[in-house]
Amino acid sequence: MRILVPVKRVVDPYAKVRPLADGTGLDVAGVKYDVNPFDEIAVEEAVRMKERDASVHVTVVSVGGPECEEQLRKALAIGADEAVLVETTDPLDSSVVAAELEAIVRQSGSDLVLMGKQATDDDCNQAGQMLAAKLDWPQATFACKVERLNGSIRVSRETDTGEETLEMPLPCVVTTDLRLNEPRYIALPGIIKARSKPLSKQPRATGAVPKVRIVRYAAPPPRPAGRRVGSVDELLAALKDRGVL
Repeated sequence: MRILVPVKRVVDPYAKVRPLADGTGLDVAGVKYDVNPFDEIAVEEAVRMKERDASVHVTVVSVGGPECEEQLRKALAIGADEAVLVETTDPLDSSVVAAELEAIVRQSGSDLVLMGKQATDDDCNQAGQMLAAKLDWPQATFACKVERLNGSIRVSRETDTGEETLEMPLPCVVTTDLRLNEPRYIALPGIIKARSKPLSKQPRATGAVPKVRIVRYAAPPPRPAGRRVGSVDELLAALKDRGVL
């Protein structure tokens, strides 16, 4: 069984990022980058499947510049078998990433794509669904539990009203949620082994162009100060004054 795990390089979710004064970009000077947390959960789950079944092969892939190699090496240190970097400096959005991932999936013969439900930088939550549509594969999003069965996958997924359990045949696409697992601490032996694991680089396989154009970056307006009220009636009156009720 071959599992493909897309990995995105994102600004550390705990870092404070501000837009440039002219609104043309973000000030990321001195900011740390890391693996998108949801993607790291996907890598961890794939490696756990490999630990339960030695026949499982885990490939991680990233689409971006040469700086993404650092995040791929981290995924290899967690336990992935090999990494692929689709090198490009072109503008990317979810549709372009999905197109490139489709090409990688067909090239690698993957049986399962396990990926984060969204990236913490743009929060689009689109690439997984777009990829499943392009491949015409079944999909399960927001997975909080994944079980491999005989030729199929059973997924418990988060919904607004609780959990939903789905079973689908392989090949398929599964996107991961926070409750699926807690990624392991990477020990020194894993980091050392990652240096010798294969990391191949290749150009883009498609000519897909972004469907989204960034017009301007701007900081959100400051949050107004709170107000204390002495009773429910006073609260209702205040909400009516603001036009909320």
